[in-house]
Amino acid sequence: MPVIEQPILPDPTLINIKLLCEQSEPYQLLENSNSLFVEAMKENISWHKKRNPFYERYLEIKKFDIKNLKTVLDCANIPFLPAIFFKTHETVSVDKSRIILNLTSSGTSGQKSQMFFDDWSIHSPQRMVEFIFNYYGWSTPTQKCNYILFSYETNAGAHLGTSFTDHYLCRFAPVNEAFTALKLTGDGGYEFDLFGTVDKLREFEKQGLPVRIFGFPAFLNETIQRMKDLKLSPLKLPKDSLIFLGGGWKSKKGQAIPSEELYHRASEMFGFSESRMRDGYGSVEHCIPYVECENHNLHIPVWSRVFIRNVVNLELLNFGEEGFIHFVSPYITSVPAQSVLMDDLAILFKGSDCDCTAETPFFKITGRAGSSKNKSCAISAAELLRGSSL
Repeated sequence: MPVIEQPILPDPTLINIKLLCEQSEPYQLLENSNSLFVEAMKENISWHKKRNPFYERYLEIKKFDIKNLKTVLDCANIPFLPAIFFKTHETVSVDKSRIILNLTSSGTSGQKSQMFFDDWSIHSPQRMVEFIFNYYGWSTPTQKCNYILFSYETNAGAHLGTSFTDHYLCRFAPVNEAFTALKLTGDGGYEFDLFGTVDKLREFEKQGLPVRIFGFPAFLNETIQRMKDLKLSPLKLPKDSLIFLGGGWKSKKGQAIPSEELYHRASEMFGFSESRMRDGYGSVEHCIPYVECENHNLHIPVWSRVFIRNVVNLELLNFGEEGFIHFVSPYITSVPAQSVLMDDLAILFKGSDCDCTAETPFFKITGRAGSSKNKSCAISAAELLRGSSL
């Protein structure tokens, strides 16, 4: 069954962007993959330059000439905007009547990135998620599932990116029941319903349907720990259950538990394999989905390219060196966010360094930046844990 609407390009002449984003094998490098990517980037840059005065002027200031864009490596020279730019500026490259969705990046506090999406710019990445779920065999349209969502409960006016994503992921298996763990309090805040989550998991075990757990890893860890503290027996959830995490997290002491430890704890408590537990990376500033393989590496899908930059001088770094992660992709037509420098630290590896079936390089996030003036969804969520009396 179709999962999402067919994405509609704002202009049918954007042929290379369409061809690139419609590649259904997310980690297979075809013979023309690099050349198609470069041509799609040229189309994208020309699109924004023609329709966005700010971006046109930005390219002039950076002295960027699209004629010099010939190889994938040249894509590193495309002037980037730092992710924090979108926390203080709004700029679009389409008529506002074409904007069908705007999402924000923060949770209960902090500066918010405001990102605006036309039909193509939101539905195209959603279809990429569909391609990835198909690749890993997670699209099961005939198998009902129960869901635990470690994300923010939403109301009609909510536009939180993490909640939007988690609720969207429920479309790949029919929903029997979905429980959202971060409840609205009525005063604009949220409260983690820890005991409600534990009770719901035990109820789901009795029902016998596969359980899919999505959202912030910090709340998953808190749930497991509370079950241990209460000396509750481990659950026996069906083997085709799934944990898919995202949004990053910090522990109460400001240090994340290693993902390998979290997967092991979850497998012991819930009774299904760690191979069915994955993390994902993404943001409202760059919506390309990055999903762990069975070896828990974040392979780069064909719709994107990734570079690593020195934290001091922003020079390009080699494989194996740590720096700021720089994403390049031509998918977005609504906002000139085709080249974005994140404030996360990462290391890039060759695809051959992983023995899974994916051919593309992969990266590991080594640090999540954040301060009182620039908070991510994960940091805001961690504050709920620190402030909880549970």
